[in-house]
Amino acid sequence: MLPVTWSRLCSRGQRTLSLFSSSTPSNWTKVVSDAEKIVGYPTSFMSLRCLLSDELSNVALHVRKLVGTKHPLLNTARFGFWGRNQASGGFIDDSRNNLQMRGLVVLLLSKAAGPNHAASDLLAQDMVCGIYPSQRNLAEITELIHTAVLVHRGIVDLKDWTVSDGPLKDMEFGNKVAVLSGDFLLANACTGLAQLNNTKVVELISSAIRDLVQGIYYENYSNIEENRLTDGVDVASWEEQAFLSHGALLAKSCQAAMELAKHNKELQRQAYKYGKHLSLGHKLNSDLQPFVRSSVTEPVSFSLTAAPMVFHRQIIGQERWLHLLQQSRTMRNKLDYSKLLAAVKSEKGVSSAVDLCCYHGNKALEAIQAFPSSEAQSALENIASAITKF
Repeated sequence: MLPVTWSRLCSRGQRTLSLFSSSTPSNWTKVVSDAEKIVGYPTSFMSLRCLLSDELSNVALHVRKLVGTKHPLLNTARFGFWGRNQASGGFIDDSRNNLQMRGLVVLLLSKAAGPNHAASDLLAQDMVCGIYPSQRNLAEITELIHTAVLVHRGIVDLKDWTVSDGPLKDMEFGNKVAVLSGDFLLANACTGLAQLNNTKVVELISSAIRDLVQGIYYENYSNIEENRLTDGVDVASWEEQAFLSHGALLAKSCQAAMELAKHNKELQRQAYKYGKHLSLGHKLNSDLQPFVRSSVTEPVSFSLTAAPMVFHRQIIGQERWLHLLQQSRTMRNKLDYSKLLAAVKSEKGVSSAVDLCCYHGNKALEAIQAFPSSEAQSALENIASAITKF
């Protein structure tokens, strides 16, 4: 069981977060831009070979037919296939601090670790910007897997669909496109994975895909159960689920990058730890945004399984939690999220989640100290520090 409060704060940089007002804007874009220069090309070009293929061009044509509908796949495509902001890496807009940079982190770690002179069979590979070609391929595969999952998440549950939500045929067509395009991306990723010719890497990434599926299953189940809101939730189970659905792919891809260069087990372990804690810190940062950035004039919306809510439920206990839900019901039996937000801020749910975010940022910083000092290592430190700024 994880403790409700965390005494460990960020050791690198000062945590000057004001919990109830906007803090200074994050320098996240600059951190990413500087990191991309170190590895040789922007993350937005990571999957370019796949995205320019004839097959995906056909997918894009079908997606364009969804213009004017309310299918969520259209938004995924708008931020990805055609891109809103090249610096963000495309295909994702999952929070204020985009983490469509899993491939970028893999490349940075690969460069930070450097070549393995003891592995003679790797000398035949021409390194580009200090990174083996197989490691660049792994970075692309990681991006493709994550993108495939995002596209599949755009599938709409038609069980409760009503006429006011839009034409049913549009949603059915959108679902078909989401399934096929997600499957196409995943198939390309699996083909590339096999071409790496490394059984250990195949095992690692395959297990990451399994973790993703398991995590999303738990996530969907939790969302369904939100309507009941009676089951107890603790921070330990939240963190386990968050790792499966948000951290396993990056953590195991980081480890796989070290395996491809035949680095020792200890460096692989530290790379895994960096990816794990970076992902969990980013997830916490994302969950905290509605709580630290909201104002009285903005409409409030957040998941009841977000980290601050989970901390709040654990702090106040089940009886007070159920009473709070009853008090937050409107005349139409809907939840008033403004009241819930105020209640969570009045206790220590938000500050506890902030401390946990800083804890994971700290652990990521500790892990990266195992790598030699370099531009790439410094960039990884900057990324870990950036996830603790709000």
